[in-house]
Order: sequence, then C-alpha cells, then structure tokens
Amino acid sequence: MSIINKIIYNFENNNKLYIGEKVTMSEHMLQTAMLAEKNNSSNSLVCACLLHDYGHFIVDDPDMMVSKSIDANHELIGYDYLKNYFTPAVTEPIKLHVDAKRFLCRDKSYYNQLSTASKTSLKLQGNPMNDEEAKNFQKLKYFNDAIEVRKYDDGGKDPNIKIKNIGDFKELLNSQLIT
Repeated sequence: MSIINKIIYNFENNNKLYIGEKVTMSEHMLQTAMLAEKNNSSNSLVCACLLHDYGHFIVDDPDMMVSKSIDANHELIGYDYLKNYFTPAVTEPIKLHVDAKRFLCRDKSYYNQLSTASKTSLKLQGNPMNDEEAKNFQKLKYFNDAIEVRKYDDGGKDPNIKIKNIGDFKELLNSQLIT
C-alpha cells in the first residue's frame, strides 16, 4: 500500500478517535488543513496542517496516555514516520507544532483561549517555554510555519462545520512527497 493510500485509510478508519475535543482526530486535522487553505497558505503548510497530529494514529491508545498523564510525543512520532515520505517543509512544522503551542502560551491571552484538552496536554508537554527556550525556538528555520500550524490547529475544533473528505487532499499529499 502506498503511503498516500495508507494515510487515507488511517483517516477513514480512525475517525472515532477523540482526545478530549468535540471532533474526531480526523475531523480536527481536516479542519486545520481547511483553515490553512482558506488563508491561502502554501501547499506544504496545508499538508503540514493536514498531517500535524498524524502521530496520534501511530500511538496505540492516545486517550489512555492522556488519562494516565503521559505525553506520547505524537509530534515526534508523526515526524519520524512522515519524514521518510514528505519534504522538510511539511515535516518540520509537524515536529515543531507542540513547541509552537508552548511558545505561544507565554502570552496569557493565548493560553486563556485554549480548549480544556489543550491546556491539559500543555502540562504534559512541558508548560509554556521559558525565555531561553523561546529565544532558541525563534531561531529555527521553520519557526513561522510551526506557529501558523499551531494557530490553525487551535481553530480546527468546530463540531458544526462541513468538512472535506481526506480524498479531496490526495493530489496535495502527492505533490509534497519526496521525489
């Protein structure tokens, strides 16, 4: 099975996976990508948004991990898997999107608008960055893209919107493969 077909299969067959939100993990990632599209983001950023939580599909039981207060490092698991297939412009923002949340949560107003599930996971992920971490994070090549993925991530949790099908992104996914 090709990587694209495997991704589509996982989106279609893991559509009941919840992690404390009012949407499924598949719906969440699709909405995140749709927000990036709506804002005319690059294809690589839309693809990063689409796959940013793909590591949750690889982790055995993400809900159990959260209930036991364990961070599964889904961003690193997804990155380690996807980097074999997709360009760094897709995979690096995926790897960094949790750190982007930690960076943005230095601002109390940003933190206050997070969902309860995001606040819970922030604690597991290391809480807001300190000044040194933030300074180093801002120097990274994909800092801006990671921040964008995270902002779209926050908006991709609406249970009342019409969502595209994962198959609608097949051409985009193919365009971002390592050639």
